[in-house]
Amino acid sequence: MSPVVRKVAVVGLGYIGLPTAAALASQGVEVRGVDIDPDTVRAVNRGEVRFVEPDLAGAVAGAVASGRLRASQEVPVADAYVIAVPTPFKADRQADLTFVRAVAEEIAPRLGPGTLVVLESTSPPGTTRQVSRWLAELRPDLVFAHEGARVVDVHVAYCPERVLPGRIMVEIVTNDRVVGGLTPACAQRAAELYRTFTQGALHLTDAESAEMTKLAENAYRDVNIAFANELSLVSDQLGVDVWKVIELANRHPRVQILAPGPGVGGHCVAVDPWFLVSSAPEHARLMRTAREVNDARPAHVVRQIVAAARTRPGEPVACFGLAFKANIDDLRESPAVEVVQAVAAELTDVPVLVVEPHVRELPASLAIHDQLRLVTAAEALDQAGVLALLVDHDAFTAIEPARLAAAAVVDTRGRWRQRP
Repeated sequence: MSPVVRKVAVVGLGYIGLPTAAALASQGVEVRGVDIDPDTVRAVNRGEVRFVEPDLAGAVAGAVASGRLRASQEVPVADAYVIAVPTPFKADRQADLTFVRAVAEEIAPRLGPGTLVVLESTSPPGTTRQVSRWLAELRPDLVFAHEGARVVDVHVAYCPERVLPGRIMVEIVTNDRVVGGLTPACAQRAAELYRTFTQGALHLTDAESAEMTKLAENAYRDVNIAFANELSLVSDQLGVDVWKVIELANRHPRVQILAPGPGVGGHCVAVDPWFLVSSAPEHARLMRTAREVNDARPAHVVRQIVAAARTRPGEPVACFGLAFKANIDDLRESPAVEVVQAVAAELTDVPVLVVEPHVRELPASLAIHDQLRLVTAAEALDQAGVLALLVDHDAFTAIEPARLAAAAVVDTRGRWRQRP
């Protein structure tokens, strides 16, 4: 790492920012984490983590105990700033860059010659260049790369995360990273920072290509998931077991169909393809269709659960899982939450039991329904006449088939399916 980078501020201590802060601190870098949530700041300063991610709690506790990681609501003066705040989409599915701009406004007064600014938040192509413009408007006394100068005061770059929830602390170190700068010098400066903790290869490019790469990765996943979900719909229509079809098709050496599910969730795959669609709507037709297929999937699952409930009138319905993927507590954009909410709205006279071992209470969107209760798996299995598997947590897939035999089962993950 360049010797001028001694102190790094990571702005946004969520699912990506906090692991990044811990990874930097573990390599001896002085890190100041910044978050607008006072509870998050207090938790980090106690060496605690407010969400489930294997190995992160130990990394944070160690970094705090060493004095290399502290958190604050105030943005400090630093040699480098890593921006890791959310980029949701608006009602029109355009990217909402409100949080990114707010960070730019906060760090601008603290910039000086030689400062590095790295955006990690998933963003539409051109966002990194826009961040540089915002900073330049606030700091006309400094020279920025987007202005075309050969020598600049502030280096601005883009380096998106490429980690899988549940494996973040492994993959944040071992995965390759794409580093895009507004100039080659900007990319090089950012790469020097990430080399402190990244064992994977660093691929340097321009900022727009790096932004596009991140979106392409998630759109690719979304399109392939949509194919699996659409195949499931066609198979249901034809009375064919989609899981058997996929198992057999995947024996072809050049075919690898993904597993269908209740939809697509998380802050990346469920959101990012819309950034590409909105950037080039006349060309991104396949990506738009994939998003529409996956967005429609929860409603299909709701119809399956309601139909099963009609065969067991008055008996409780149990929904297993709320997270957007297995073995984590992340509910962002979770199709399982959408399914449970719609089932409760549809079956107003039926108790709906929710099993999610990774959360302690129902999210606000579900707590408003009086007939919803958060229960253990054992309670659900004992009480419910309809069992719906929405998330394939290890604790759920380990349930013995005999415990399911007396109920009507809706298995969206293919893990409770009776094998011949």
